[in-house]
Amino acid sequence: MKILVVEDEIKVSNFIMRGLEEEGYTVEVAEDGSKGLELIKTKEYDIVLLDLMIPEIDGLEVLKRMRQDEIETPVLIITAKSTKEDVIKGLDLGSDDYLTKPFSFDELLARIRALLRRSRKAVPLTLEYREMVLNPYSRRLSVGDKEAELTEKEFLIMEYMMRNYERPLTRKEMAEYAWQSQDDSSNIVDVYVNFLRKKIELLTDRKFIHTVRGVGYILKEDNEKP
Repeated sequence: MKILVVEDEIKVSNFIMRGLEEEGYTVEVAEDGSKGLELIKTKEYDIVLLDLMIPEIDGLEVLKRMRQDEIETPVLIITAKSTKEDVIKGLDLGSDDYLTKPFSFDELLARIRALLRRSRKAVPLTLEYREMVLNPYSRRLSVGDKEAELTEKEFLIMEYMMRNYERPLTRKEMAEYAWQSQDDSSNIVDVYVNFLRKKIELLTDRKFIHTVRGVGYILKEDNEKP
């Protein structure tokens, strides 16, 4: 699961990020509303943790613009404000829940789990490309009646490719999605793509992941040239 934390207090965001990563979540942090909104519009997240009192664009305005753009990602407001007026404004603008500082990490986890359960009922459980099916919640890739369990990084790469099938993807894009790294000089993406290819070979004779020379990779059926 991928979570965006929009929070300008570094101690708070670091506390949340460390705790969530220990629980197995992938976490990105934006320190102001402008950056947060940019990430929300250009990437896909399972949930957004949104502080109200953030610089450049405040949290309520970020939420308002999200919903105006029909971005339905679940939003958990985290705020030092505790008045009913702030809570009502957030709920009216489309937030899914709220949590008032200070809060325990256990309570944060419980709220996140509840929101994810709700959102799973509203969105497809799996990603599909032709006969390939990827389950985001079990991290299993299947073709027909055969399936393989993926590691966290294998899953993230496969997820990114299936969300962008039949489009050439650069190593830099893939590294940023799976590792939050913009360094494309490492061969780490190549290593994990090779792992994925071997697992897919156990499921089918068809080839789905192709190398695009000078660019990176593309997810395509093998009877079509990349």
